[in-house]
Amino acid sequence: MSGINPKRMANPMPAWTHVRVTRCNSLVANRSGRLLCVKTWILALLFVVTPTWADWSLNNAQSQLSFVSIKKGDIAEVHRFDQLDGSVDTDGSVTLTIELASVDTAIPIRDQRMREMLFNTNAFPRAILTGKVDASAFKLDMGDIIVSSFEGKLSLHGQSGPVTAELAVARLGPNKLLVSSRKPLVLQAGNYDLVEGVEKLREVAGLSSISNAVPVSFVLTFDKK
Repeated sequence: MSGINPKRMANPMPAWTHVRVTRCNSLVANRSGRLLCVKTWILALLFVVTPTWADWSLNNAQSQLSFVSIKKGDIAEVHRFDQLDGSVDTDGSVTLTIELASVDTAIPIRDQRMREMLFNTNAFPRAILTGKVDASAFKLDMGDIIVSSFEGKLSLHGQSGPVTAELAVARLGPNKLLVSSRKPLVLQAGNYDLVEGVEKLREVAGLSSISNAVPVSFVLTFDKK
């Protein structure tokens, strides 16, 4: 997306706007003229002040967020969340909402146990990630990719904590942006009051151990609104 041209900003009102304003001045002598003037001026003002950029909304069907659970020391299993929502503003502000009840481990009884014992989705239905990415991503040409650092906050299970990540941001098309993790983001269950829930899962499954360290990866697609 191209940036704002300083030369154009120096005279933000285009020439045709001046023409219409001049015409308005000649019409103020009568009531109908004043009405036409007001309508024309409002129309001109809308064209002048409306931003030339748009925000971006997450395409859930083309996005994926997965996490890995590690049990019995070295047995790793990959799971995901099926319902994501989010947006990115042109200043780089990011909001990502994860519906925790959409957890998908490929085993229905385990999904239910995670919803009830781990996440307690009745009380804490969502995890919300907020933060910033490099705003220069919106100036990429199609096919270009940049590496960007991310600093934000994750709200999960009634707790909030800082998170940092390294991202790859790519412009897939004029109306499509891809944001993905370059390496997994490792979350600690203890930072989000989830250790008790992990222990409940371990006990009910009869496992010797479940790791409290959880690697998270994502590939997110955003469409221009």
